[in-house]
Amino acid sequence: MSLFRLMFLLMGLGSALAGCSGAPGAGTVADRPDGVVKAGTLTFEVWLEAFRAEALATGILPYSLDLAFADVAPNPDVLERDRRQPELTRPIWSYLAGAVDEGRVARGRRMLERHGAALAVAGRGYGVPPEIIVAIWGMETDYGTFFGGFDVVEALSTLAYDGRRADFARSELLAALRILQNGDVAAGGLAGSWAGAMGHTQFMPTTYLNRAIDADGDGRRDIWGSLPDVFASTANYLAEAGWRGGEPTVEEIALPADFDWELAEVDIRVPTIERRLVEWRTLGIRYADGGALPATERRATVLLPAGNAGPAFLVGANFRALLDYNNATSYALSVAHLAGRLAGDGPFLAAWPVDEPSLTHDDGIELQRLLDELGYAPGPIDGIVGPMTRASVRLFQRDAGRPPDGFPTVALLDQLRRTHALVSGQGGASGTEPL
Repeated sequence: MSLFRLMFLLMGLGSALAGCSGAPGAGTVADRPDGVVKAGTLTFEVWLEAFRAEALATGILPYSLDLAFADVAPNPDVLERDRRQPELTRPIWSYLAGAVDEGRVARGRRMLERHGAALAVAGRGYGVPPEIIVAIWGMETDYGTFFGGFDVVEALSTLAYDGRRADFARSELLAALRILQNGDVAAGGLAGSWAGAMGHTQFMPTTYLNRAIDADGDGRRDIWGSLPDVFASTANYLAEAGWRGGEPTVEEIALPADFDWELAEVDIRVPTIERRLVEWRTLGIRYADGGALPATERRATVLLPAGNAGPAFLVGANFRALLDYNNATSYALSVAHLAGRLAGDGPFLAAWPVDEPSLTHDDGIELQRLLDELGYAPGPIDGIVGPMTRASVRLFQRDAGRPPDGFPTVALLDQLRRTHALVSGQGGASGTEPL
């Protein structure tokens, strides 16, 4: 639909649009000036009694529950972190700069050398390069130097009692109790993050139960103290997530001047625009260093993490396996880049648009609200710019005559405001606002 037709339609729906609230959804948390931790009208003690009954019904023993909950109380720090909304949406180039600095690269290379034998065993067993395993280790806990500092049972109890995703936290808490009962770790040793992620490479309890490996043969799957177990467990996770041995994780590319920006994928996790390398080659795509793509049948997707003004990459199944580990493009790209640096590769060649202003969380909410009121269906209005929002951004860009790369910017938000004002009759003129 053209922008003109869309504006015409929306003018006819002006009264309906006037009733849209634009307020955050049900995830919004009410202020708690007294600092008291409550879940509705239940006290923590009442909630815990109900949870104990649920845990007993799943086979957790009374003794295990008594031991696990001996000194547990709601942790306000966990709730504060759970509810914190960052003021700025951190741009990917800033995330990368912090995640893949020279110090982390140097430490990672030392770890590759120091633990080469155990890493080689894990790599051969699961088809995952040691550099990828070490990169995840570095990203998650800076090579085991910081596990998070929280008692996992207390953190998950707090989130299950009063968190944003109580059902998820409750299932993870049950899994944590199962780990303790199985004897894989002592009650005081279940250390992790405020969200319940554990050990050197930060497995959630359910992930631990499903994918952790006893590689050293001591009868325990020890992701806190046994590096062979850590490396094998991490590699096993990726293998079960679809890792393909022998394929690259990310390849920096150069796009031709006439590249169709709509061929770049907005949802890397579930791509709909995937081509064989021979097809991308035919379209004029080359490697960033000028080399030709191989004329092979391997399939890949074009990723533009900073839009048309930043670097471009080809990614495939292995990148999606990293997204399964942590569903953030910035994380997956950082792991892949760190692994490349550990293997001797240099930094990315293309420049990032570091002067591009960052969208705030409130900007993200406004962006989604305006897209929604203009009929572009961005999905939940929550300030999180995910695949649905990027797809709707692309549609607006196409109608507005911008490169349809799906990447939201401050300039795009400004044009959305002007277009919305024109459609709602506040602009004093008709037609499309000039770019």
